[in-house]
Order: sequence, then C-alpha cells, then structure tokens
Amino acid sequence: MDAEKDIAAETAHAAMERAKFREMKEGTQEDWAKIGAEYMAFAKDLPDRILTHLKLLEGDFGGFPVCRLEHSLQTATRAHRDGRGEQYVVMALLHDIGDTLGTYNHPEVAASIIKPFVSDEIHWICQNHGAFQGYYYFHFLGMDKDIRERFRGHEHFDACAEFCEKYDQAAFDPDYESESLEFFEPMLRRVMARPINSMYVKAAEPEAA
Repeated sequence: MDAEKDIAAETAHAAMERAKFREMKEGTQEDWAKIGAEYMAFAKDLPDRILTHLKLLEGDFGGFPVCRLEHSLQTATRAHRDGRGEQYVVMALLHDIGDTLGTYNHPEVAASIIKPFVSDEIHWICQNHGAFQGYYYFHFLGMDKDIRERFRGHEHFDACAEFCEKYDQAAFDPDYESESLEFFEPMLRRVMARPINSMYVKAAEPEAA
C-alpha cells in the first residue's frame, strides 16, 4: 500500500514539474524554470551514463587481441603513467566510446561527448585520431595509410600523431596490467563536473536554474 502511495506521489510530482506548453513559442519563465531544474539534475548524472556506456565495450573484441574496454583502459593507463593531465587521460579513456553507435565515425562521436570539458587541442586529437591511427593499418585494407597528411601543418598534428604512436596503437597488449575503470572514475567526474566550452555553460550554473 505504501509503495502504491509512493508511486502515485512520484507520478503527481512529475506531472507538476512539467512545462505546460505544446509548442516552445508558448513557453513561460515558469516553464523554463522547471525545465532548467530538471536539466541540472540530468546533466549531473552524465558521468554515470558514460560509465554505463563504457561497460558495453567489455567483451567486444571485434577481432582485436583485447576487447574494446581493455583497449580504452590500456590507452588511458599508458597516458596516465606517462604523466598526462586529467583532461588528456579522460580523452584517452573515452576515445573509442563511439564504437557502438558511431560505427562509421566513432572519433567524432567521442569528440562531441568530451568537447564541453576539454581544451581545443585535446578535442582535436580525439576528433581526428581515426585518420592518424590509420597510419598503422589502412594499407592492409586497401586504404591510404597517409590520409593523415591532409592535416600536415595543423598546429595539433604532432600532438595527435604522438597520441596514436605512444598510447592508442600501442594499447592492444593482452599482458599489459591496466588500471580498472573504477580507478579512472574520480578523474572522469572531476573533468566533467563543469563544462568549459559549451553554449549551455550559463544554463549549467546553479543560479541559472
């Protein structure tokens, strides 16, 4: 009986907290205050949703020597042990998170997720690592291994090439002892605690809700 009351109360609360408009142009300050409050709560849980999605990569080998989650952990671990900053390490952890839904453009998917929280250089590395990683294997698939040369002269070319050489292409070792996903969780939460590069930065401020 109490459980039914709780469900009814939650349902009533949800209905009360919803905006009343049928079209956005009908929205009021009150409507958007409600939406803003819900937005803040939803945004706060972003790290949890990312961690859940990362776990989908576990056991997914795709023919590689290690599963996609291990590759992600190994890439991040190598970057961390090499003294990279937290933004960089989080990028390394998430660089292939787009594999599940962005089969043909996974670098762009990952880059879009991290863009609000990292520097332009780190975002660029993530967004373009696919072309740079191809240097190591595209020729085996009848593709141009030097496709990264189209970016030659860009200010972040060397940084992206270094990411792939030192961390990404090197992270397929079944015997490497990577840190666990739990090890990186606090780092992920710190990096994503507040956006630094988004049109919604103001909306993410508590006083804007």
